[in-house]
Amino acid sequence: MIRMSKLTDYAIVILAHLARDDRTITAQALSSRSRVPLPTVSKLCKELSRAGLLQSHRGRHGGYSLTRPPGQISVAEVVEALEGPISLTDCCSPSAEPCGIEPFCLSKETWDPVSRAVQTALRALPLSEIGPFRLGRGAPAAALTVVTTP
Repeated sequence: MIRMSKLTDYAIVILAHLARDDRTITAQALSSRSRVPLPTVSKLCKELSRAGLLQSHRGRHGGYSLTRPPGQISVAEVVEALEGPISLTDCCSPSAEPCGIEPFCLSKETWDPVSRAVQTALRALPLSEIGPFRLGRGAPAAALTVVTTP
């Protein structure tokens, strides 16, 4: 099974709440709204701040805010900030080193386009299109279409 970690899923939920309110929100308020435990919210906000997706504000009215409008932050950026490069297999990763069977591998040619399709779909999906908090109208902008050629 291929899937994101629970932490990455929680990060997207937290960012979707920030996108919805478009203002500075405390970690405690994010935890309350999203139902993600406060220690997890705090940890993720720190990691997302280090990745440049969130800005931390100190003081009485402190908290976290998005560094850019939600339509300009892709889900791919969130996934990459927490999981690393998006790829179906290690050999499809941009930073992959050749493995011992690469000269004889029959599957790499199949997985490369699939990995690129997933990357493209996640790059085309902005935070503003996540879940019931979508800021636009209609269906989400990104759709995954995989086309393979013989």
